[in-house]
Amino acid sequence: MEKEKAPRPKAVALSYAQDSEQAPRVAAKGAGYLAERIIAIAKEHGVEIYEDPDLVEVLSKLDVDREVPEALYHAVAEVLAFVYRLNRGSA
Repeated sequence: MEKEKAPRPKAVALSYAQDSEQAPRVAAKGAGYLAERIIAIAKEHGVEIYEDPDLVEVLSKLDVDREVPEALYHAVAEVLAFVYRLNRGSA
């Protein structure tokens, strides 16, 4: 019986400058070790982690520095709202 491999972690980092960008962009993405580094760096800088495997799967197909397509605005807006709520609570 073959042992099932554990799924490799994936991560996508988004950036959004509300005053200068029309939509959030993919700032970094990766799987395995690279995903672990993205998450570790985010934590080191106090960036909140939002876990949504389905959204990560879709966003990971985009190129780095690409704007999030309009079809994903609603899902990404939920992430941004989550971050804004957390930031307001810690202010």
